[in-house]
Amino acid sequence: MSWAMRCQSCLPWGSWAQLPRSLAASRGTRSVSVCAAAVPVAAGRCFLRKVLCSSSISLPRGCVRYQSQENSAQPSSSRHGQSQLRNVASSGAIKKHQKSLSAWFSHQPNEERQFGPSFSLDAVHVDPVIRESSLEEILKPSPDLTILNQLQQPCRKVISLHSLFDVDACGRQVKNVVLYGTVGTGKSTLIKKMVVDWCHGRLPRFELVIPFSCEDLSHSHAHVSLRRLITKKYQHLRDVVPVLEASNLKVLFILNGLERLNLDFRLAGTELCCDPNEPVPPSAIVVNLLRKYLLPEASIIVTTRPSAVRRIPGKYVGRYAEICGFSDTNLQKLYFQMRLSQPGCSGEESQDRSSAEQENLVEMLSRNLERHNQITAACFLPSYCWLVCTTLHFLYFTSTVPPSQTLTGIYTSFLRLNFSGEVLDSTDPTHISMMKYVAKTVGKLAYEGVMSRKTCFSEEDLQQCFEVEMKTESELNLLEVFRSDVFRFFLSPCVQPGKEHTFVFTIPAMQEYLAALYVVLGEKKTLAQRVGKELSEVIGKVSEDVAVVLNIISKVLPLRFLPVLFNLLKIFPRYFSRVSGKDRDAIAHTMAEELFKEEDYYNDDVLDQINSSILGVEGPMRHPDEAPDDEVFELFPIFMGGILSRRNRAILEQLGCSIKNLAAFEIAKAMKKTVIRKGRRGLPPSELMDYLFFLHEFQNERFTAEAVRSLRAVNLSSVKMTPLKCSVLASVMSTTCHEVEELNLTSCNLDSGSLRTLFPVLLRCKALHLQLNSLGSDACKEIRDLLLHDKCVVSSLRLANNPVGEQGARYLAEALAGNRSLTQLSLLHTALGDPGAEAIAQHLAQNQHLQELNLGYNSLTDTAALRVVEVAKRHETLDKVHLYFNDISEDGKRALDSLRMDRDGVRALVFLTAGTDVSDYWSHILNVVQRNLPFWDRERVRQHLALLLQDLESSRSQTANPWRKAKFLRVESEVKKMLGKLQEGSL
Repeated sequence: MSWAMRCQSCLPWGSWAQLPRSLAASRGTRSVSVCAAAVPVAAGRCFLRKVLCSSSISLPRGCVRYQSQENSAQPSSSRHGQSQLRNVASSGAIKKHQKSLSAWFSHQPNEERQFGPSFSLDAVHVDPVIRESSLEEILKPSPDLTILNQLQQPCRKVISLHSLFDVDACGRQVKNVVLYGTVGTGKSTLIKKMVVDWCHGRLPRFELVIPFSCEDLSHSHAHVSLRRLITKKYQHLRDVVPVLEASNLKVLFILNGLERLNLDFRLAGTELCCDPNEPVPPSAIVVNLLRKYLLPEASIIVTTRPSAVRRIPGKYVGRYAEICGFSDTNLQKLYFQMRLSQPGCSGEESQDRSSAEQENLVEMLSRNLERHNQITAACFLPSYCWLVCTTLHFLYFTSTVPPSQTLTGIYTSFLRLNFSGEVLDSTDPTHISMMKYVAKTVGKLAYEGVMSRKTCFSEEDLQQCFEVEMKTESELNLLEVFRSDVFRFFLSPCVQPGKEHTFVFTIPAMQEYLAALYVVLGEKKTLAQRVGKELSEVIGKVSEDVAVVLNIISKVLPLRFLPVLFNLLKIFPRYFSRVSGKDRDAIAHTMAEELFKEEDYYNDDVLDQINSSILGVEGPMRHPDEAPDDEVFELFPIFMGGILSRRNRAILEQLGCSIKNLAAFEIAKAMKKTVIRKGRRGLPPSELMDYLFFLHEFQNERFTAEAVRSLRAVNLSSVKMTPLKCSVLASVMSTTCHEVEELNLTSCNLDSGSLRTLFPVLLRCKALHLQLNSLGSDACKEIRDLLLHDKCVVSSLRLANNPVGEQGARYLAEALAGNRSLTQLSLLHTALGDPGAEAIAQHLAQNQHLQELNLGYNSLTDTAALRVVEVAKRHETLDKVHLYFNDISEDGKRALDSLRMDRDGVRALVFLTAGTDVSDYWSHILNVVQRNLPFWDRERVRQHLALLLQDLESSRSQTANPWRKAKFLRVESEVKKMLGKLQEGSL
């Protein structure tokens, strides 16, 4: 009887209630009950045969125990023993297990750490929509690639994560749950959250949770028992496992990633095993757990991709549930709100400003989602919501992003997080990695789209890309798995009116990334190149074996043709290696051609393009009948360079996409002939920013240094220099220490933080243009530190049209006193006023190198202007002071007009006249006015031009020289023309 007490029966849950009645009717005074102890499988099978021989009852599997009716009641001592076992099992061991699991499953990858120290899975998580499904829905024939079949079905029968094990529609208790979803829907994250919830007491249904990774189980080929498998993974449970059955704990097994395992539910393939102590293959443990032959009372949740759902027979599954992602826009908004509003994710400095910027980002993103743009369809997948948040952090919160982080690195890490090197189909003998298959197929589609400047693809395009070269059964099977598991991760139906029957890449930049990967991996080959490569590899391997044989034969038989034959065998591999080197030249040529396309010269830089694709473009929406803009693919060559960086190549190696060091070296070598040469040409500002960003993404310091040395002048005017762009510029320019002739940062939205980031670069610039940047006193403090630095070489500094103010002028005055390199300083229209000019005049005497000072349009009166001029007269090198468009009276004008260069050593530019003659600088003054008119007060400019016109007319009337009168009339006509255009609003 004691042996029978240890026997276990694991029948389908539908036959459990019928088993005692059937056996009682057939045996009279005996009953059958299910036992919870383990027994060796051989003994179990032997005992089962005895039962089947003595009874007409037909049992599908398992073993039973017999018990007399009068002894059916469990003795109190036995109940006490069970209670003790239960207490042991639920003691501190499980608490330690919970603590260990919580620490492990709460751990976030490096990619998550940029979201701030307070970010954690337990605190920031949005559950995706889970829909109850059925085997009939899963087993229906796979649809063709049509738009209607690819659209997400309306989510009905929604079920929560904690309700997966509730009774089904027939009232039966659910024990086995299959949770499936395509790549990127959040299966693994959902399981991690489930485990963390249990560790924190938010999943009271289960007293013990034991998670297993099917990937780990697939790598283990040795036989192991369930008991050993649990204690090997979780040492804290070594005291719990021996009493796991007897204690009647409510146990949940989690099997994550079932597609990694090849399961065989046939009895001929996987034998029955009900003994947790018997060593069997890991796959056999999984099969018997799902059969309910091993630990029948345990609950099991399995996660898998759709293609592997059918590996588990339907009779072993109590509920199918499909993860539908963020099919509700409100879930997307909630996700972004939680991610982008984490405290500390934007750094420790300027918390108020960072919080406002975070709120602004969330608001702009919400508005873009409400427009139901393509990003709404993309964020259906939680993984793409993660990519959007990570990209926004990269663009806006640069201080929290590691300096080595690149946009290519974000996309490569994103693919690693979603694919992690797993094979497309574990049952396929080729074991091709999922990412390698994507690069060969989807990458080809992406590349052809880039070359033809196309982002929308018809079903014919897809069929031509995926199905044309399908020749074997294995290839067709791989395609079927890809269509069910991966297709929607990369391609989704287009939401633009008139293009509903086409597909687009879920994230636009992903098309350019995959196209770049396709090219860099060398997949862009002709048929002759593919055949030549395979033939070269075969001959290369055979020649090594033949060489040994020929060497032996040549020593025995003195045949002269043998060495000749041996050399001929080596010719083809050597010849093909030279041809393959041409392929790398072609890759470098493609990169250069795409990077410097003239038709893309005047587009926004790529970082602004990415920002617009995520946050949208503010303003009225485009009319459906309006012709769309031409598609641009300026990220394509940048991604090509980024993929060649060492860090990204290492990650791609994990994904099954190998790029050898020699190949990367040869491509970089070939690029020097094309990329650097074309980069020396004068590029428009936005295109130059793209070039600098390319060098940053490439992460090749020697290559970047050589490219930067050829840039003597850097013109980035009108490029919105965000913190990220400033970091890119500083990083790229820091690879060398050469002096830059000119750095033009006019109208670049700079602030004091930008100047701090660019400080090492600004030190090496001779001519520095910082006009139109709203630089106030804080920025002037940074400029003071720059000019007082002993390595500063700035000789020309233009700060026109910045709100410098009085305090800023004081900082600049301090800089003038100690600087030794500055020769030209422009403070045109900087709101200095008389106090600011006075501060500059006080320190100007200590300067010994300044040659030209522009204080025009600063509301200076006679006192301040004359004070500056008096100091300038005593200055050793200062010979020109600009004072036009100030509030200078006629008396002040006469005093300034009396200055003579040969006598006073300085010339003051105040009006267009110089006594009874036209000033030599009249055209310069009018050009300054015309260039700055969009940024000046038009009414005030009109008044000043009127005064200049009166002065010209008065001076013309005082001279009798006809030549001078002609000059006056010419200048007057220019001023009148400017006044006319100003009044008409055409200037």
